[in-house]
Amino acid sequence: MSHQRIRSTLLCAVLLASLPAAAKVEVQAVQHKSAGAILAVDISEAIAPGDYEALLQGLLANPGKYQKKLALLDNIGGSVAEAIRMGRLLRESGFDTLVPANAVCQGSCVYLLAAGRDKTVRGHVGIHRPYFANGDSAQSGNTQPYSPAAYLQQMRIPTRLLSDMQAIAPHNVRVLTPRELAGYRLD
Repeated sequence: MSHQRIRSTLLCAVLLASLPAAAKVEVQAVQHKSAGAILAVDISEAIAPGDYEALLQGLLANPGKYQKKLALLDNIGGSVAEAIRMGRLLRESGFDTLVPANAVCQGSCVYLLAAGRDKTVRGHVGIHRPYFANGDSAQSGNTQPYSPAAYLQQMRIPTRLLSDMQAIAPHNVRVLTPRELAGYRLD
């Protein structure tokens, strides 16, 4: 079995095992020795309704000036609508995004990655079509209309990313190469 196929299978297994959990959203101010004051957001696990509110409350609890704002992503996706709301908040707040080495950003996490003013990928980014016909997670009670295509345009990400995501069955994951990341402006 190919290395990419094994990785895709493992990513899907992680997603299916973790789907009911809400994302873990942690916001904290840190003082870096050379970079100065940094506001760090760590978003892990699965995105679910309520995560936008957790992010907003974390940001409100840490006012002030920062030399850098950084969102660390190690996330298996989840609610598309919630990810788009969170992504807009990250962009409006001036965050850069980072997928650390040994981390995974797949499914709707890609919307968070797209929100970064500067984006850095050291881990793995995977795309696939949403699991549910309405493009959201089973946990979502969200009835607000949202447009992934309009969101990607706002983030200046080529909308072909959306059509490429739609071409991949929900139970499969395509891990993006560095060249593909660059082509989608996710690097």
